[in-house]
Amino acid sequence: MIELAKQLSAFDAKEIEDFREGRILLIDKPLTWTSFNVVSKIRVMLRANLGIRKIKVGHAGTLDPLATGLLIICIGKATKRIEELMNGEKEYVAEVTFGGTTPSYDLETEINEEFETNHINKELIVEKLKLFEGEQMQQPPIFSAIRIDGKRGYNYARGGQKDIEIPERKIFIREIELINYENKIATIRVICSKGTYIRSLANDIGKALNSGAHLSGLRRTANDNIKISDATTIEAFQSHLEKLKI
Repeated sequence: MIELAKQLSAFDAKEIEDFREGRILLIDKPLTWTSFNVVSKIRVMLRANLGIRKIKVGHAGTLDPLATGLLIICIGKATKRIEELMNGEKEYVAEVTFGGTTPSYDLETEINEEFETNHINKELIVEKLKLFEGEQMQQPPIFSAIRIDGKRGYNYARGGQKDIEIPERKIFIREIELINYENKIATIRVICSKGTYIRSLANDIGKALNSGAHLSGLRRTANDNIKISDATTIEAFQSHLEKLKI
């Protein structure tokens, strides 16, 4: 029993040192949390449970508050890998609701225009989704973190200034497929390049079907070969740290 306690103690000390030196943590981001909320929470937990006064914590790829799923957290020296990890392809499962558009292209804002949906069916969606495969130009939403003259796009939008022009950007969609369509809601899987706005994609899909659409749900399921199945929750990570507490 004493020998086992010594082994655990040695293991814990090594793991604590690993956090100091650098570690990549995979978090399943909760709904309504910002990516910064997760980074801040992880930093506070490391300080409180491991006695690490100063430590770098960052994330590799922002997720909107209304999205859930894989958020890669880089700790300590692992923050040097953030740019490398951000450049990877992302996989998402998106919920696109037809019949109405919103200024933010998602549920952050209210529906501002309604459209007919009786002509939409699975076959038509599958046909139109093929238009979005490959390299293309995409217009990012004004409700975004893109800087325009030193100011975030969402600051302009929330201040009522929505006529700001955001330059189109080149994106690449490697795979896009319809998983299900029911009650005006399409569930779509997408594998895409860095910088792709799934909200803009939802809006563009609505236009392609001679209707209107907005993003009503989003989950990031992979970043290159890193899968959501390997991620942990904030609560589980907190419990793990408490067992290492010094």
